[in-house]
Amino acid sequence: MSMQSIEPQISRLSRAEKAELLQRLAREVGNAWAGIEKTAGVSGGEACIVRTRIPVWTLENYRRLGWMESAILENFPSLRAVDLVNAWAYADAHVEEMDKAINANLGA
Repeated sequence: MSMQSIEPQISRLSRAEKAELLQRLAREVGNAWAGIEKTAGVSGGEACIVRTRIPVWTLENYRRLGWMESAILENFPSLRAVDLVNAWAYADAHVEEMDKAINANLGA
């Protein structure tokens, strides 16, 4: 696939779709995740939501337990909806990491 072959498809995307595509490309190129950071000494170096010490695995565990996003946001008032979007994208791309962290932290 070449740039010339995908340019027409890109031009037909909405602004929101282009923004999502740009985020995905940035992650692929830089292996970085919007709104997610790993800091040594913070929550055991686990992937956390920026501005917080809330590990992504914690939010993913609640999602797996069937919590609605509204309930998660109510219980974590420092979170914004975009934080959950970022958390879900990270968790979906790192399923094995999430499984391992959930099992290790919940003693399963």
